Amino acid sequence: MQSIIASPGRYIQGKNALEDLCTHAGKLGKSLFVLVSKSGKGRVEQAVARSAAAAGCTVEYAIFNGECSKGEIDRLGKLYKASGCQVVIGIGGGKILDTAKAVAHYHGVPVVIVPTIASTDAPCSALSVIYTEEGAFQEYLFLPSSPNLVLVDTEIVASAPVRLLVAGMGDALATYFEARACVRSDSGNCVGGKATLAAAALAELCYNTLLENGFAAKLAVEQTVCTKAVEAVIEANTLLSGLGFESAGLAGAHAIHNGLTALEETHAMYHGEKVAFGTLVQLVLENATDDIETVLHFCREIDLPVTLGQLGVDKIDPARLMEVATLACAETDTMGNLPFAVTAEDVYAAILSADALGKAFL
Repeated sequence: MQSIIASPGRYIQGKNALEDLCTHAGKLGKSLFVLVSKSGKGRVEQAVARSAAAAGCTVEYAIFNGECSKGEIDRLGKLYKASGCQVVIGIGGGKILDTAKAVAHYHGVPVVIVPTIASTDAPCSALSVIYTEEGAFQEYLFLPSSPNLVLVDTEIVASAPVRLLVAGMGDALATYFEARACVRSDSGNCVGGKATLAAAALAELCYNTLLENGFAAKLAVEQTVCTKAVEAVIEANTLLSGLGFESAGLAGAHAIHNGLTALEETHAMYHGEKVAFGTLVQLVLENATDDIETVLHFCREIDLPVTLGQLGVDKIDPARLMEVATLACAETDTMGNLPFAVTAEDVYAAILSADALGKAFL
């Protein structure tokens, strides 16, 4: 198997970058189909209009209904086809971005990704996570190419609630440990190859950037200001984690996240918050004691969950927890990328152990 690294055609990050959206997107096509939430449209419409006027582009909006499901992708695909537009643009959070990528894929057109929050590593990836209409994980949709353009306006991201940036750090936290597991097991990555040295290095840089800047970035965003620490964490959450997970691979942490979606109590939690706990579970499975201590300290410092209770699971039902463990070990998921055999019983024990470690640490 060959080594492959994937990346967006272009990555742009900076303050007030949204003002230049259509200058960049217009190189792909002059008629733009913008997928956005109802509230998000109100926040970005004026800047997009100014950008479109300056670049000679036309814009048609479609409102996202809230879930990246097959039904929603089909609905928006029909609206896209009727619009006659040349380019799909997703502006918003991870599920909007994943939906935009899927719509563009099925219609064979360019896609531009504009995250307004740094809560996941979805923006740069050639991947859409498909959920059921009820919000439970269903499958990964692997796409043939990465987005044509990713544009991040750091002023917008810094003005979002701090919990979203922290959730993004939870998602990014897993990148290094999952990449390390895939390298050790010689597993494939998410783009049909093996990890390159560059991908492994980006994953490690992502982790180090979080440890060095995470707490300062959290404090800055609480004051709705964008500092160098915030810029560094946005890049870690978005670019470093996106390239790292996709080109080095996923393992236990995201498989645990997918298992946790079976518990309705966790649906109010963000993806990255569940991935952070999944990271702790993976480290328990690996018996990586030094890393466990570092991760616990980091999570407490920036307010990421380290117990089931913090994820909304106040009462532990053994049968339901075994359902989580079984789902996490599904053949179609990524638990098998750990460098040793893992059973549902192992995962069940690791979840309870991680929960106990988190309680003791707190």
